[in-house]
Amino acid sequence: MIVVAGESLIDLVPQRAAAGGRPLPALLPRLGGGPYNTAVALGRLGAPVTFCSRVSTDGFGEALLGGLHAAGVGTSLVQRGPEPTTLAVASIGADGSAHYGFYANGSADRLFELPTELPEEVRALAFGTCSLALEPGASAYEALLRREASRGRFTLLDPNVRQGLIPDGEAYRARFDGWLPSVSLLKLSEDDAAWLGGDPGRWLAGRGPAAVVVTRGDQGLTVFTRQGRKVSVPAEPVTVVDTIGAGDTVNAALLHALGRRDALSPGALDAMDTIDWTDVLEFAARAAALTCSRTGAEPPYAHELG
Repeated sequence: MIVVAGESLIDLVPQRAAAGGRPLPALLPRLGGGPYNTAVALGRLGAPVTFCSRVSTDGFGEALLGGLHAAGVGTSLVQRGPEPTTLAVASIGADGSAHYGFYANGSADRLFELPTELPEEVRALAFGTCSLALEPGASAYEALLRREASRGRFTLLDPNVRQGLIPDGEAYRARFDGWLPSVSLLKLSEDDAAWLGGDPGRWLAGRGPAAVVVTRGDQGLTVFTRQGRKVSVPAEPVTVVDTIGAGDTVNAALLHALGRRDALSPGALDAMDTIDWTDVLEFAARAAALTCSRTGAEPPYAHELG
């Protein structure tokens, strides 16, 4: 089982340019949140996965739970509360890139509490995005990351930085550096890497992750490993509708592909060679391309990837 820990929210996605004198485009609510999308993508790929979060009891929260169930995602680790669901208002650039404004004050996912124990069958955990930036829940997610890593469980971290939610960039960067000894696989975008002020070599040094995967938009993906390997694959050609959920799909595809290779165990990433990494990255690139071809975070099903 893979546990995905972090927020769920509602993306408000513009559907078309404003017309007829209207000042704003129509907004369509879509189920979202980086960790939520990752969990749904894993479920659609057929991986055993459980979501770990706090979800509102409001109508949006019920819809979010319904989306998890439809994708085959377990919800035994989901906490519930009467607080509202976080809203993320997306704006889509000419190249399909997405930018967000968040309405997150007092929302349910911010009040997440550290669970006492996880099921014995848990092999890996994934963390990231708003849940590690917004207190008081951020400290609980951080404690979960550290505790489970200390128990030898595989961990993936995707910081997926949302600068508008981070009041003190230097403090966040220092906190990020403190997470790295508890991370098995670090995945981030080129923009995140630049903002965090590091490079894969520094992040791989010492007690850091065994591998760093960097997504490079239409240039593809690259992995840097502790063994000194650098493997790149091109992006899959696709007509981009928007990039919402593409990085989250990459997270799921990486975990799923590694799981199929029995590589979600201590030391397993160090044993992977160039051919292994090429196969894993190409699978992630195909999955992300399908997500980019659709409006909002709509990751592919296993049968769509062959």
